[in-house]
Amino acid sequence: GQRHAVLDTNVRRVFARAVTGVQYPPNATTAAERKLARALLPENEGTASHWAAASMELGALICTAKNEACHRCPIAAQCAWRLAGKPAHDGPPRRGQTYAGTDRQVRGKLLAVLRESVEGPVPQSVLDRVWDEPVQRARALDGLVADGLVEPLPGGLYRLPLT
Repeated sequence: GQRHAVLDTNVRRVFARAVTGVQYPPNATTAAERKLARALLPENEGTASHWAAASMELGALICTAKNEACHRCPIAAQCAWRLAGKPAHDGPPRRGQTYAGTDRQVRGKLLAVLRESVEGPVPQSVLDRVWDEPVQRARALDGLVADGLVEPLPGGLYRLPLT
């Protein structure tokens, strides 16, 4: 995988809580967030792609927007927001982004198929069944490959990057 600083909604929330000590990130991505993402990104390409995947998973499964599971969090002992007593958001009201039908949803479905595969690399034909809209599905898969979160293999196969 290549080194790419990933700043999706989940990663931004993890950084906001763990590093800056606030419950939610700003509504729009800031230069400070991009700088932080680049600073935290490991130098090694392989490690960087795992870091990107792990930080997205942390935000999606543990450090969620509404029901954070700090007791399961591997960085809870260093989390600035938790250590500050989980202060409530005091910024502008939060508008929840619609998830259904977004590229985020498609990316999540593709990653789930790859993560749950017990037979190794996944053929393109299996990924094609994940989402009916081929242009959006291809865009989501291309984005995952570009972000270093999915590795394309010869023969139309895909897998998560190896550790």
